[in-house]
Amino acid sequence: MDSPAADAVDDLLRPLVPQVVGVLTRRFGDFAAAEDAVQEALIDATAQWPDEGVPANPRGWLIQVAYRRMTEQVRNEQARRRREELAATREPSDRRTAPPADDAYETDRDDTLTTLFLCCHPALTPASAIALTLRSVGGLTTAEIARAFMVPEPTMAQRISRAKQRIKASGIPFRMPAPRERARRLGSVLHVLYLVFNEGYASSAGPDLQRVELSREAIRLTRMAHDLLPDDCEVAGLLALMLLTDARRPARTDPGGTPIPLAEQDRSLWNGAAVAEGVALVTATLSRGAVGPYQLQAAIAAVHDEAATAEETDWPQILALYGLLERMSDNPMVSLNRAVAAAMAHGPEIGLDMLRTLGADDRLADHHRFYTARAHLLEMAGDRRAALADYRAAASRTTSAPERDYLTTRAARLTTPNQPELSPNGLPTLFGTCQTGRGDTSERVEEILTEGHGHEA
Repeated sequence: MDSPAADAVDDLLRPLVPQVVGVLTRRFGDFAAAEDAVQEALIDATAQWPDEGVPANPRGWLIQVAYRRMTEQVRNEQARRRREELAATREPSDRRTAPPADDAYETDRDDTLTTLFLCCHPALTPASAIALTLRSVGGLTTAEIARAFMVPEPTMAQRISRAKQRIKASGIPFRMPAPRERARRLGSVLHVLYLVFNEGYASSAGPDLQRVELSREAIRLTRMAHDLLPDDCEVAGLLALMLLTDARRPARTDPGGTPIPLAEQDRSLWNGAAVAEGVALVTATLSRGAVGPYQLQAAIAAVHDEAATAEETDWPQILALYGLLERMSDNPMVSLNRAVAAAMAHGPEIGLDMLRTLGADDRLADHHRFYTARAHLLEMAGDRRAALADYRAAASRTTSAPERDYLTTRAARLTTPNQPELSPNGLPTLFGTCQTGRGDTSERVEEILTEGHGHEA
C-alpha cells in the first residue's frame, strides 16, 4: 500500500488487529485459527477500504468478516467441525451465526493487552514471540516480518506456525494472568518489545544500519501497552527509552547510510518532540517509587539528549547510573557500557583496565562490540597499532554492513600518517544508550544516586 488512502487504512487497521483476534479467540477458543482469520480479513480490508471507503464501524466489520472466515474453516475441516459442534452445545442458538458489524457484545471489550501477553508467553523463544507479536498484535503480514528480519517468507511462516501450535498445545487460556503471574509475564512482554526496537534501531545484519519500520512498530506497541497500563513504571520507562533513543535517528547516518559518531551528530536534527515526551515520561516515573532497569536506561538517554553539546556530557553521572544498572542485571553489554563511561569520566586507561576483566567473559570475548569499544579506548590512549588491530577484528566480526564499513574506515584512518588523535569527546557510540548529558532530568537522577533509592531488577 503506497497511496495516502491506503496508508491511512493501514494506520487504522493495526491497532484493531489484537482487538479482533481477542474477540474471536474468546468466542471460538482457538487463537491460531482466529489469528489466521483476522489476517484474511485484513487482506480484504486493505483491498476494499481505500477505494470503497472505511466502514462506519471498522472493528465490527473486521470481526464480521473474520468470523465468517472462521465459520468457513469450521465447515471445511473435520477437526474444526468437531470444535464447532462442541461450541454449539455451549452457545445459545442466537449466537451461532456471524454477528452484525454493529453488535455491541462483540465490540465492547479491548483484548489487546491479553493478546500481547499471550504472544509473549515465556514458553515461547524470543524469536518466536517477536514474530507472533508483530503479526498478531502489530498487524504485519508474514512477508513484511520476513523482509524485516531478512529470512525467507516460508521460514518466517513456519516460525509463526510453530509459535501458535506451541500456545495451542500448552493449553494456555485466553485471559489476563493473575496479578502475581502478570508481573512475571510483563517482563517477557517488555523484553520482546525491547528486542524489536533494538533490531530496528541497530540492525544486527544486512545493508542498513536501521530498520525504521521495526523501531516505529515497537514504539507503537509500547505506547499501546502504556495506555493500557499507565501506572506501571517500567512500561513508561521502556517507552521513554525508545522515544529518547529514536529521537537521534535523523542524525545517526550520513546520506550514504554510514554511521555518524554521537559526538559528531548534528543535534539540531534530533526529534525535539520525541525528546520532550521521553523526558517528561522518565521524569514522572522516576519520582514514583522503586526504579527498574528500563527506567535507568531511559534516565541515561534523557540526560544525554538534554545535553546541548557532546562536551557538556556528564560522564560521572553516566558512570554512576551504569553502576546501578549493572547491579540489577548480569548483562555483559551493561558492563561494557560502564567501562566506556569510566573511560570518558576518568581517562582511557581506567576503561581499558575494566575491559581486561571483561575480556574473560565468554559472552563478550568474540563480540564485535567488545573489540569496537577497546579500539576506541586504545585510540584515545594513543596506542594506534593496537587500536588498528581491534578495529579490524571488530569489522571481521560484525554482520552489519554499515558498521563494518565504518570500522574499516576507522582502521584505514589509523594507517594514514599525521592523523590527529581521537579527542576525549570523540568516542563514537554504537552501544545504543551509553551516552548521556545534563539537563532537567539530572535533579531526580542525583536524588536516586545519593539517597540509596530502592531498585527492582
